[in-house]
Amino acid sequence: MSPAITQPHDFYQDQANPSPGAAIEPPASAIAQGFALGPNPSPLPKAFQPLTIRDYSIKNRIWVSPMCMYSSEDGYATDFHLAHYSQYAMHGAGLVMVEATGVLPEGRISPNCLGIWKDEHIEGLSRIVNHAHKYGAVMGIQLGHSGRKGSTLPLHLYGTRDTLQAPESEGGWPNNVYGPSPVAYDSQHYTPREMTIADINAVQQAFADAAVRTDKAGFDVIELHGAHGYLIYEFLSPLSNHRTDKYGGSFDNRIRFLVETIRKVRQVWPQEKPLFLRVSATDWVEGGWAVEDTVALAKIIAAEGVDLIDCSTAGNDPRQNIPLAPGFQVPFATAVKEQVPEILTGAVGLITKAGQVSEITEEGKADVVFAAREFLRNPKFVLSTAHELGV
Repeated sequence: MSPAITQPHDFYQDQANPSPGAAIEPPASAIAQGFALGPNPSPLPKAFQPLTIRDYSIKNRIWVSPMCMYSSEDGYATDFHLAHYSQYAMHGAGLVMVEATGVLPEGRISPNCLGIWKDEHIEGLSRIVNHAHKYGAVMGIQLGHSGRKGSTLPLHLYGTRDTLQAPESEGGWPNNVYGPSPVAYDSQHYTPREMTIADINAVQQAFADAAVRTDKAGFDVIELHGAHGYLIYEFLSPLSNHRTDKYGGSFDNRIRFLVETIRKVRQVWPQEKPLFLRVSATDWVEGGWAVEDTVALAKIIAAEGVDLIDCSTAGNDPRQNIPLAPGFQVPFATAVKEQVPEILTGAVGLITKAGQVSEITEEGKADVVFAAREFLRNPKFVLSTAHELGV
């Protein structure tokens, strides 16, 4: 657990003219960013009221959403990742979620995505966690498996050729792409082979093994990636899951892979540490996964030890018709919050303004806000939001 911070103040004003460029080791009790310091509005804006989950008190409710950076080799975290995630911790984010991290080498989205399938990955990730903890941030990591959307090109190569497929000569794994059913996402992705029961068991165990490594690296929170058309979500949606065994067909069968995975992870993940799930709350395609399914799933996973559901949408079918607009996914988090009060909810998607953060939290539309691209544009999003809200 990150160190307790009891008397935040301006650490930098305490320094006695440090030499330019000199490394200064800030004591945790001296970092003020992200805390509400007086005088402040009363009551304090909800976005800056701490949120307690299990044994963790998170200093505010503006959190960094996981975002793929395509900057790894063989799954290792680098100096880039240290700098990238540290900037959000240094500028006050309550929780920083590390990008989708493959539990198996073939579970990455691209050859340049992070991994946690071997013990050697722990050290680099631990550097990130330890540094972020100095600034009072709670650190999470999104554990995922790409499923049928694996072995694709990194983002900077999109549009440079007529396919998204990463060949073996460029680090891809075209012969080891698999999913619940042998149905490709589209013509630019590889057609997966259908997973056997042995495959399913192996992947579930890989999630559990990754959770053990996550704990060893010092992370505070795990988020399972059950969204955007990657493996867990491929099982959930009838558009991608055409199985006729116990992992396909009915709603209960389609959620079985996820529920069993949650149980395996929760068994090895310390009880004092939170477990989240990101899910696509709808396919935005008729006949696909819908908000009613998400609400029903939320009730089940809350009883399995999941503390928060992070409500995104789409990513599983190219026929999706997404009504993009500011905060367009917030109503899905609200639907879960209203109907499943026993689980916390996170809103995400085109949340870029302090006014949106205030509205979502003050009106109880979600318990927390995850922001993504706005943090890329403005790493001080928490501080600028505080300024606009008079904190």
